[in-house]
Amino acid sequence: METTLTVRTDMNEYLDMFLTFLAVEKGLSANTLEAYSRDAGRYLSFLEREGCVEPKEIRPLHIATFLASLKDAGLGSRSRARALSCVRMFHRFLERDGYTTVNPASRIDVPKTAEKLPVIMSFREVEALLAAPGGESAIDARDKAMLELLYATGLRVSELIHLKTREVNLTAGFVLAFGKGGKERLVPLGEQAMVSLGRYLVGARRELDKSGVNDYLFLSRIGRPMTRQAFWDIIKKRACQAGIGKNISPHTLRHSFATHLLENGADLRSVQLMLGHADLSSTQIYTHITRERLKRIHEEYHPRG
Repeated sequence: METTLTVRTDMNEYLDMFLTFLAVEKGLSANTLEAYSRDAGRYLSFLEREGCVEPKEIRPLHIATFLASLKDAGLGSRSRARALSCVRMFHRFLERDGYTTVNPASRIDVPKTAEKLPVIMSFREVEALLAAPGGESAIDARDKAMLELLYATGLRVSELIHLKTREVNLTAGFVLAFGKGGKERLVPLGEQAMVSLGRYLVGARRELDKSGVNDYLFLSRIGRPMTRQAFWDIIKKRACQAGIGKNISPHTLRHSFATHLLENGADLRSVQLMLGHADLSSTQIYTHITRERLKRIHEEYHPRG
């Protein structure tokens, strides 16, 4: 993966090997790999300015100074925590493969990040959003199917746009999703999503598939696979049509999917499996959301709230 940052050739070799390690052995997604490439490139450029040209020359003070420079540059705590995660992994890689005998990142603390609850929509807002593409055109049918599917399954937007037609089983009512690291999971569709998908597949998709050979499920006006940015624009447009004032994104429907399931009695483990979270702690953020919503409802409606 290329980076616009200039570093010494010998350190570039370590960077190339590290990125290959992340892609092949760690199985990181393309987006995560791109972010780590930027972080690692920035780190090695910093080391070059400090005169470090070999791993053995790097000290904990270099890493601490690098993190401080990120803060001075205006990067938030989450971005700095990700950068440190990349640096730590880079040094573990160097130590593991015998390029150095010490790990200067082992004693550097992760920057504290303030817990930020994700934006979710109320059920009424979701209903309005799903009803927005109510026309008879192929584009309306496609947008309706995409939104219904996203809310029914909680897929990540990358999982949604990369779905193939063969990965949707309307008879069994499941979709086969491929998550981070290529891990696959089956997620139930739900009746409304199945109806919308069936309508889209029978008529609208055939109209959009100009070549007749495209196996991606969702297609653009010119018959090409849907992109992240295109779907982002779609959801913004449909939210505006629905009169939703919140700043929502495709991930907002994923958050709403999980929160609404928990609010209606679903167990955390089942929600974790449907979301494709490797760690249950990633899913537990939604329990905080439900508690916060209950508190707001109590304050608003209880006579002594």
